[in-house]
Formats: sequence, C-alpha cells, structure tokens
Amino acid sequence: MASKSRSKSKSRLHSPLLQNVRAPSRKLTRGFITGALFLFLLFILRQSGFGRARYQFNYVPIPLRPETYPLPPSSLIRLPRRRSKKIPKIQHEPIPETVKERKKREGRLEEVRDAFLHSWKGYKQEAWGKDELRPIEGGYKSPFCGWAATMVDSLDTLWIMGLKEEFEISLVELRNVDFTHTEGCTINLFETTIRHLGGLLAAFDVSGGKYFILVEKAVELAEILYTAFDTPNRMPSPHYLWSAIDDHAHSHRSSEAIVLAVLGSLQLEFTRLAQITGNDKYFDAVQRIMNELEKWQDKTVLPGMWPSIVDATKYNQSILLASPYVGLEETFTLGALADSTYEYLPKQYMLLGGQMKSYRSMYEKFIAVAKKHLLFRPMTVTDEDILIFGTVSLPQGGEPKLTPELQHLACFTGGMLAIAGKIFNRPEDVADGAKLADGCVWAYKNTVTGIMPETFTAVPCENRTSCKWDKQKWYNAIDSRIDESEIRERIVMNKLSPGFVHIQDGRYLLRPEAIESVFILYRITGDQYWVDSGWDMFKAIQAQTETELAHSAIDNVLTGAPNQVDEMESFWLAETLKYFYLLFSETSVVNLDEYVLNTEAHPLRRPK
Repeated sequence: MASKSRSKSKSRLHSPLLQNVRAPSRKLTRGFITGALFLFLLFILRQSGFGRARYQFNYVPIPLRPETYPLPPSSLIRLPRRRSKKIPKIQHEPIPETVKERKKREGRLEEVRDAFLHSWKGYKQEAWGKDELRPIEGGYKSPFCGWAATMVDSLDTLWIMGLKEEFEISLVELRNVDFTHTEGCTINLFETTIRHLGGLLAAFDVSGGKYFILVEKAVELAEILYTAFDTPNRMPSPHYLWSAIDDHAHSHRSSEAIVLAVLGSLQLEFTRLAQITGNDKYFDAVQRIMNELEKWQDKTVLPGMWPSIVDATKYNQSILLASPYVGLEETFTLGALADSTYEYLPKQYMLLGGQMKSYRSMYEKFIAVAKKHLLFRPMTVTDEDILIFGTVSLPQGGEPKLTPELQHLACFTGGMLAIAGKIFNRPEDVADGAKLADGCVWAYKNTVTGIMPETFTAVPCENRTSCKWDKQKWYNAIDSRIDESEIRERIVMNKLSPGFVHIQDGRYLLRPEAIESVFILYRITGDQYWVDSGWDMFKAIQAQTETELAHSAIDNVLTGAPNQVDEMESFWLAETLKYFYLLFSETSVVNLDEYVLNTEAHPLRRPK
C-alpha cells in the first residue's frame, strides 16, 4: 500500500485550486484568504449554474511540476460554449402505476438498498478509507494507490439512495485522501479517471453543487492525472509512477501498445471538469486524442472501427495513432480492451450539448461496420429474436473472421445503441439495442444460477430472420471431430447449457453491464418486461454472492453451488447496485435527459 507524507515541507503541493489566487492584501491572514476564496468560488459556481453551456468561473491552477512538453496557451482546444442544440428525448413518459404496483416496486427498491447497505457496512467495518474490501476474509486491497476507491466510487450512489448521513461521513474521510502527497504509486489512468474523477464530479452534480470539497478534490486529482498527457505528442501514458517526493518520477512517454478503451474513455470526465471549472486545458487533453481517432477511423484495416491495441507514439506525422501489429492479425471488438471508447461517442455528443457533430459521425461510421461484421443472432432452443456482438480478427489484406462470443463486458452495447438511436433519430438502433439487451437477459436465464458467465461462445445463425434449433449443429460447434456420445459427456462435464459452445470464463465478477442495458431499455420503452427481467437478475446475484461481510465474485455460474471468490471491486456499489436501484426508482431519479452516465455509472449533468 502506498503511504502518504504530510510533511509541512511539501506544502507547495497542496490543492492547486487554492494556489493561484493572489491575496488582495498582504496583511490578510492565510485563513481569511482561504475562507473568502471558498465563499467566492462557491458563489460563482452557483451563479453559473454549473450545468449550463456558459461558465463564469475560471482559474489556471499552478502545475504540480513544470511540464516537459508544455503547450502554448494559444494552441489550446477550447471547450464549446455555445447554447446547447436541441437533442431528442431519451426517456419514455412516466407510466401511472396502481397502489399495488407502487408497493411492489418500492419493496424491490428497498431490497436493493438493503443489499447496498450490507456491502457498505462491511466496507466501513473492514476497509474504511481503503480501495477494496476483501468480502470473505475481511481486510482490504489497495490496487488504486490507496485512494479510497470504493468510498469515492460510491459517493453518488449514497446520495441517490437517500443515505445523506453516510454521504457526509464520507466527505469527512475524503479530506484525508491526499492525492498529491503520495510517496510513490503506479497510477492506472483509465480506472482512476472513471472511478475517482468521475465519482467526485458526479457526486457534485447529483447533490446540486452544495459540497465544494468535491470540486477541490477533483481538481487536486486531475492535476496529477493531467501529467499523463505531458508527452511529446500529448497522447497519454496509461500507467505511470506518481510520487510527490521523487522529482524524477514524472517523465512520461506515450505507449507503443495502449488499450483502445484507455485512449477513448477519458473525455467525459475531463470535459465535465472543464465545464465546471471553466479551464480549457482539461478538455484540450482529451479532445486531442479524439481528433486523432477521428483522422484514423477510415484508415484502419477495418475502416470505421479501431483495433483494440494502438500504437500512440507517432510524432510529427499526419496521424499520431497506428497499429502496433502492422501486417499481423488485429482484433476488433466491442468488449474488453475497446468497449467504452465506442460507448463514449454518443455520450460525449450529449455532454457537449450536440455542439460537435464529429461524435455523431464517428458513431455512425463505426456502428455500420460493427453491425456488418460483428453482429450475429445466436441459435437458441426457443428461436429467440436476440442479438450478440462478437469479436473479429483480421490480418492485413485478409477477410474478417468472426468469433461468436459474448462477453459480459459487451452487454453495455444494448443500452448504447438504444440511446444513440433516440438522440440521433435512428429507430433501427433502438430496436437492435433491445435485441442486444435481450441477448444478455437470455444468457442470464440460460444457466443454473441465473447469472451469465464472463465470456462464452454461441452458435451463430446463418441469418437474422429465423434460426430454428438444430441439436446436431450445436454438437458440431462444440467439436465436429468426435462422436455424439463424447459430445454429450463433454456437455455434462463442462455443464454447458443449450446454445453455449465453449465457456472461456465462467466467473461472475459482480459486473454491471447487463443490468445497465436493462435499465436503459426500461427508461426508453417503459416496458415492464425489463423491470421483471432485472428483478430476476438481482435475486439470482443476491443468492449466489452474499457473504457475511458483503458480496463477492463467484468462480463458476454453471454450477449450482459456485465457490465465492474474495473479491469485491468498487463497481459493485458504484454501478451494479446503482443500476438495480435506478431500475426500480421513479423515472425522475437520474433522468437520462438530464444526465450522462460515464462508464462507471457516474451521472454527469448535461448542459441546458
């Protein structure tokens, strides 16, 4: 675990938010200056509306260290500040409910809240102020510099669930999370951005901008994350050593093999910070990446999509991104390594108030290619009209080869297509989004535990119109080289449900992506089917994952009594239980026409 120094000699590294304002009079005490500054900035934030297209609050924080590759101020890409364009509504109009229906919904809501409180209590008891609870043995893990990942990630969930006392207790502890004085830790840029920075900003937004500590800590963290962009071509370093006491621990380089999702999944958080603070440098950092992805989009080996691994080291060239595997086989997917880059295209369009058409253009280009090459209908016993996004491998000059797999991580795609279909007036995407979400519901229903595995392959249908069940075709997909009796033995041994061919990973890691899409489809359609499906998912997960302390991952969803694994990532409280709670909440709670949810389910207020 990284320790933290609070030596007075390091006072120059205290919050950059308070470093850059000159005292009106040298006779004033430091305490008076700080107090006056706090009140002034709070007043300006409230006057600016912190959710509107124009912001009056502006400041330039002093960098924690001088940049090696500074940008001239004149070259900064400015945050769009025009009035937001009119974007079509996402949510279905609220449907009146009977007293009986309301009681049923509120009962379910209370059960989800109780599950959250059970895990939260275990975290407070065994791992308070640390990153992750060990839900079986007790104690904690510190994969994110010991910066209280679970607590910070859960702040907005606490507020949304009405747990204000727990929220304010957490804000007291938040003051002890000292991002700048860490003696030494390796920062995961992507995870820290979506969990910590996204969590702080969302808590600020959902709580109505009442707690200025959230902005102060967001800026303190952002200044450290911003150092990742201090590279020759401004493409960020995905993992880097941060130390406040080692002056040599700040030399960063772009990566020759960076995960696509890291490059393309930072813009919501940094853009929202730029909107709140008025500081363009945060927007500049992420928009430069997106400009390069846009230039490269039509020039990859599968034009319209980007490979899952990217070489981001190019310098003084027309495009600063390229494949690290030129001439070799490349992978294109909407699952692990790539997922949230695509997810953020329609979401960034909304967060910018529709002022940058490039995000719509990039989405429409990629989705056409993904539907052509990655989308398939799986063969099921009941011939269900569902869809799955698989993975494509493609050698230079070759033909795309589909692996018909479904990753739990890719279950977000149903919600993504449905939202994009609404805001871009693409009804076919809404329909396909519903089928994709239903594909994940089918995967949940198709196991003995009622929970889908992390990754499995299915039998792709020849077309999307009709696909009658063919047992022999299923057997051949499992292994066409052995006889039927051996196939049956393999099915029993591997506990394969009908339609499942291979189980690459049978675990359930408390992931949220399936319930995310179920929630979004309910908010869009108002169809009770999604509510009931989500409830079945919740009860199955609750039954298999609850421990004495909290909830844990499980090792194999295909067995009736899976072993629990001593892991509870922060997204269980930040995402999974939040989406379940929102599914059973009134539709005014985190209205999708008012908020954009980042890939960690943190609601960021859309501009008006």
